[in-house]
Amino acid sequence: MSLSALKTAVAERIPLPPGWRGKTLEEQLPIHLKTWIWALGGTPAVLFIVQVVTGVLLTFYYVAQPMHAYESVRQITFGVRFGWLVRGLHQAASQLMIVAVLLHMIRVFVTRGYRRPREVTWVIGVALFLLTLGLAFTGYALVYDQLSYWATTVGTNMIAEVPVVGPPMLYMLRGGADVNPQTLTRFYNFHIGVIPTIFVVLIAGHILLVRLHGVAALEGDRRADAYPFFPDHVLREAAVALVVLIAMVVYVTAVPPELGEKADPNLTPSHIRPEWYFFPSYRWLKIVPLQVGLWTSVAFVIGMFFWPWTDAVLERIVPGRRVGTFVGIGFWIVTLVLLLWEAFS
Repeated sequence: MSLSALKTAVAERIPLPPGWRGKTLEEQLPIHLKTWIWALGGTPAVLFIVQVVTGVLLTFYYVAQPMHAYESVRQITFGVRFGWLVRGLHQAASQLMIVAVLLHMIRVFVTRGYRRPREVTWVIGVALFLLTLGLAFTGYALVYDQLSYWATTVGTNMIAEVPVVGPPMLYMLRGGADVNPQTLTRFYNFHIGVIPTIFVVLIAGHILLVRLHGVAALEGDRRADAYPFFPDHVLREAAVALVVLIAMVVYVTAVPPELGEKADPNLTPSHIRPEWYFFPSYRWLKIVPLQVGLWTSVAFVIGMFFWPWTDAVLERIVPGRRVGTFVGIGFWIVTLVLLLWEAFS
């Protein structure tokens, strides 16, 4: 069947309004997106779908109770047929999704795709990045081995230091003042219910805004050429996603997921630190006073949300110099340095 015949068959069975169809499938994209490096926007969505599918499979065997959580993970990893593969793909998709979302945000930042009228699109993107970190954090806690248990304890302890909202947030997450049997259940509910639901709503809004506003043209690119969203760009996104999926399967096959010792609340490990995606914050809190570190971290997150308007103010103060871009690059470099510092310390 030819492509034109396929499009006709689909249009006959799904009679979308012509205006809507023209705005989506037949949309013309700026020519700079034809370069492979720009075909990363759909990768986080594909990785999220992988996490949903593998996560549903894991729930068939996982038991969200302190007495049984660790043993259920052990059964999944070493007892269930291909359980190690499903768990490994779930973990790998989680790690790669953080990288993919971050790379997408960096691309939008460098090209200043957040400028008017796309500020809300950027704000939703930042929220999606934070939710991605939340998914990774809550999922890591569910393993319930020594490292995940104590990393969760340390991570939630930092929340208590946040002024005013810290203590009630900590109580809500833990179900008490300290880590207790309810904590695992609450993290499980956040991981499979609350966060994914919010994530789906936001990603739908994000995609809708991208389709309504269109993709921002590359600043300084005077080429008037364009190419169609479907099938050209869709196929590029699919090719990138396929390469990522193959790489994940190869990696998980070569390096199957491991499992540490069972969590022991009475035995603190000699060396505790969070997963790599929290290394910058963890190292920052080591080198500055705790309250200073927390306040600056909160300010950094707020700054990310309001960056489109901050950049607009800087542009008015110093027009044409792209001061905001250099400020942002400076923050990214500091973040990378902190991450590598903690990773190799």
